[in-house]
Amino acid sequence: MVGVALVFSASAAWSFPWSIDMYRGAAVQPLSRAPRVMPDDTMPVNRGEPPMSLEQMTIKMQNPLKPTPENLAHGKALFNNNCAPCHGENALGDGPVAHLLHDPPKNLVSGTSKDLPDGYIYGAIRDGILLMPSYDDAMSAHERWDVVMYVRSLQQAGAAAAKTAAK
Repeated sequence: MVGVALVFSASAAWSFPWSIDMYRGAAVQPLSRAPRVMPDDTMPVNRGEPPMSLEQMTIKMQNPLKPTPENLAHGKALFNNNCAPCHGENALGDGPVAHLLHDPPKNLVSGTSKDLPDGYIYGAIRDGILLMPSYDDAMSAHERWDVVMYVRSLQQAGAAAAKTAAK
């Protein structure tokens, strides 16, 4: 009986030689190469935006979209999906993950961002700023402008509420 078990175990090891390949193969390092790497000297055709610094966007870029109910609703949906985890649903910097961050997220309603041009907010969304990551690959240019419009609507509502409270 011992001989049969020994023959069976020897034949089982021989019949599955690929089982040790993961020990001999090259180690796979996730994200060792950035996803969606563009070839040199090319620009993505779906963006339609020239490369600009945040300072250039602040000065040159203005929101080309009108604040229609559809654009604001789309901006709200995008804000809730991408921005609200840190900035909160009302953009006060009190999102559900804010307590996990080393530095608190900015208050977009009554903070300094209410005085900044639309191009600056757009650039901060596109390229990231300080501790905020870039959302260039997560949103198209049109979607980023929708988010800027929605943030502006939150700022206007916050200003109106502050005036009412001051009276």
